[in-house]
Amino acid sequence: MSQVLGIRELGRLDYERTWLAMQRFTDERKHKPDTQDEVWLVQHPPVFTQGQAGKAEHLLLPGDIPVVKSDRGGQVTYHGPGQLVAYLLLDVRRLGFGVRELVSRMELCLIDLLASYGITAAAKADAPGVYVDGAKIASLGLRIRNGCSFHGLALNVDMDLEPFRRINPCGYAGLAMTQLRDHAGPIEFAEVGVQLRAQLVKHLDYAEQTTLTGGID
Repeated sequence: MSQVLGIRELGRLDYERTWLAMQRFTDERKHKPDTQDEVWLVQHPPVFTQGQAGKAEHLLLPGDIPVVKSDRGGQVTYHGPGQLVAYLLLDVRRLGFGVRELVSRMELCLIDLLASYGITAAAKADAPGVYVDGAKIASLGLRIRNGCSFHGLALNVDMDLEPFRRINPCGYAGLAMTQLRDHAGPIEFAEVGVQLRAQLVKHLDYAEQTTLTGGID
C-alpha cells in the first residue's frame, strides 16, 4: 500500500452535522474512485448515539443529553468533550480489507497507542472495542456503503464518564468504563491525537499522512 492518508482536524463539532457530512462524502466518492481516504478527528458536545442494533431499553436515564439514532453498527454509546473520536472514511475494497480485518486493525491501533503510555490493553472477540482490566476504554462502530467505510472509533482520554452510567454501554448492563487519564495521569489531548494518527498510518498500511485543511460542509 502506498497511498497517503489525509487527516482532518475538526476540533469540537456537532455529532449530527459530522454524521451527515460523512454520509455525503461516502456517497460522492462512488463517482470519484480516486478519492483520497480521510480520517476525521473530532470531539463532540454531549450526545448519546444508538447504532442500528440499538434497543431503547439500553437508554436508562438520558436526561438532558440528546439521543441520536445513527446508521453505524452496534448499540448505544456516549460521546462528549475529552473523548477523541476518529472517523475512518476509507475505500475498504481498495485497501483489500474485510470488515473484520479492518476492525482488528483499528483495535491494534488503540492497543499500541495505549502501550506507548505504559497501559496494557486488549480486544475481545465477542465485543468489539478495547479494554483495560475489563473496563472499556475505546468503542468501535462502522458502516460500510459501496465498499467504503465511515464512522469509526472513540477513545476516552480525559472526560466526564458519568453519562455512561445513564446507559448500558454497547448494550452491556453494568459495563465499567475507563479513560486514559485514569491510567497515565494528566495528559495533553493533542498529543494523543498525534499518537493516534501515527498508529492509523502504521496499521492501515499507508505510506504516510498529510494534514488536510478546510471544513467538511
